[in-house]
Order: sequence, then C-alpha cells, then structure tokens
Amino acid sequence: MFTPNPPLDFSLLPLPAIHFGAGRFSGLAELAGSFGNNILVVTGAHALQRSGRSTELMESLQSGGMRPFLLVVDREPSPELVNGAVSKYRELAIDVVLAVGGGSVLDAGKAISAMLLCDLPVERFIEGQEGFMQHDGRKVPFIAVPTTSGTGSEVTNNAVISRIGRNGFKRSLRHAAFVPDIALIDPELMTTVSPELTAASGMDGCTQLLEAFTSPFATPYTDAITCSGLERFSRSFLSACTDGSGDSAVRGDVAYAALMSGIALANAGLGIVHGFASSVGGLIDIPHGTLCATLLAEATRENIVQLRAIFESHPALQKYAKAGAILSGVADRDVHAGCERLVETLEEWQALLSFPRLRSFGLAFEDLDGIVAATRSKSNAVQLDEAAMKRILLKRW
Repeated sequence: MFTPNPPLDFSLLPLPAIHFGAGRFSGLAELAGSFGNNILVVTGAHALQRSGRSTELMESLQSGGMRPFLLVVDREPSPELVNGAVSKYRELAIDVVLAVGGGSVLDAGKAISAMLLCDLPVERFIEGQEGFMQHDGRKVPFIAVPTTSGTGSEVTNNAVISRIGRNGFKRSLRHAAFVPDIALIDPELMTTVSPELTAASGMDGCTQLLEAFTSPFATPYTDAITCSGLERFSRSFLSACTDGSGDSAVRGDVAYAALMSGIALANAGLGIVHGFASSVGGLIDIPHGTLCATLLAEATRENIVQLRAIFESHPALQKYAKAGAILSGVADRDVHAGCERLVETLEEWQALLSFPRLRSFGLAFEDLDGIVAATRSKSNAVQLDEAAMKRILLKRW
C-alpha cells in the first residue's frame, strides 16, 4: 500500500544565480559584461521593442564597452531557427547569450547557447527523435530574463523545440548544464503584458505547480516550493489579469509563482497536461500556456477520479485538497470536499477568463485517438489509460 513517511532519497538540479525584484533590469548590462564583451541578445518581436527596453538594453551594453548582437525571435523555437542562429553567430566568439522575453525566447536562447560549441544540428539532441544523442553539456554562458510569468524556463535545464504539423513534434533539448547561469526576474517588465497572455502564461505556471506538487517524484523540498508558489499565485493571479496588471507587486507574486514552478518541475517532473503539450502542441499551432489553461480543470478532475478508485486516502488526493484550500482560500473539513473545491476553482477561472477550446485552433475530432496514443506522462499523479486521456480531450475539444 502506501508508506505514510517514506525515507528521504532525492537529488536536486543546480540553480542559477537568481536576481529577483522590481528595477533589477537596470543591472543587466553589468551582469552580462562579467562574461565578456561579445553578447548575443535574443528578444521577442514585440513587447520589449514597444516598451523601449530593447533599445535601453543595447545602449547600456554598448556604453559599457560591449559588442551586442541582436536576434529577434517571433515564434516558438524550431530546429531551423536554432540551427540558423548558430550558423550565423558561431564564428563571432560569443561570450554570453542573453535572452529577454517570454518562454519561447528563453528556450531559443537556451538552445542556441547549448549549440554554439557543437558542430551537429540540434535535431540530433532532441529527446525522442530518431538518432538521438546525449549532449555533452558544453555551452556558452546563458542569462535568462523572463518578460512573462509562466514557463519557469529561467531556472530549468531544458529548452522546448517544436516542428508543427503532421509528423511534427514538441520535445526537449536537455542537460543539467543547460540551467541558466543567471536568472534575472524584474516584475516591472511584465506590467504591460496583455490580459490574455497574462492569463495563459499564468495558468502554465499554475499547472506546473500543481503537477509537480502531486507528482510521484515530489519531495519535501519541491512540496515546500510548490505550496509557496501556489500561495503567491492565488493572492495575485486574477488581479494581474485585470485591475492590478500595472502593479509591480502583483506582477511580482505571479512571477515568483512561475519561478517556483520552474524549480519544482525540474526536480519533480510534470503531469498529463504537459504530456498533451507535447502531442497536441506538435500537431497544431496552439500557445503552450493556452493549452495548459484549457486542459487543467478537466485533467485535475480525471486524476482525482482515478486516484479515488485506487485508494480513497491516496496521498495525492490530500495534496489536491491542500491545493484547493490554497487557491480558493477556503479550507474544507475533508479531503473529498477539498478536491471538489479545487476543480470548482479551476473551472471558475476557466469560465471567467474564457479559455478557448482545442477545436478553435484547428484540432480535428479524428486526431484525438492519435494524440492519446502518442501521449506519455510518467510523472502524472496517477497512471491514466487511453480512455481517461480521451475523456480529458473530449471535454475541452
């Protein structure tokens, strides 16, 4: 059955040097310059440019005697994007890659830093691909500066690489050495993010916290981190999506939750929603956060049903109930009611923030069986059969 107090036995990935707080962006050039003069700056196509921060950063690097090169990323990183950037910048003796943007920008920068010292294409090192090879971990130093709060990529050891369409994929380039050298989180960078992107990226972070908390590989360390993240998230998420969007303290709570989610997922793994992120995300062009947002309530409901069928006092049910109390602000008397409250809270957010259905992104009904067959999730709270996985998709199709 279940051991109430199993012996402690775990390993932890390294963390970057973390600099967190409003106004920290002003010190970024000095941090980058500590690695050398040739700086590859990877940014997104819109937010940083519109705010003027991109120009501010480039000028501060130049005034510090550095030589910055700018790469603008306008989509999730593909093998072609990574290989093209590596080919363009390999001979410039880049001293550090500095990525400032959302999760896709951070993943692009992380992958480029990992491949600049390698002569092979990135496809050879992507998990699950034909001819997969383990990367040796050599990289150019990497600094991650998120401008959205969700993926936690600023503290993880993987970069998600995608090729969308039939026979497409969405999988990771991974090595313990790929954890960024420095993570700088400035909530002021997030105050202009749209409500839609705030909601989607925030729900990605919430999903990661909840899945890592209930993972079979969770530890007291990751439990403490996930609960801390959930508490901050519950306090400020809805405000960040609405009237508190311009408040750096509100944004700081959600950014902190995303940071904790990244540390937790790197050490405890993720569940079925992120399993679908790979199989669905490789087939249709759907933002990762949006996929998490639309599936989380139904996936949580299905996990709870399956856990109850195994053991009414399963430890994961107790964790779901605790998460329900944190996110709703209401502590129920029993585990069953707490689990129900969690699902109700997630459904309330789903309705309030109008998370779109999968078919609105072009997912065809006839694709569901193939997606289920291709979906894996060893770190889910409970093993789900194909019928259970299909029920989740159907509810949000």
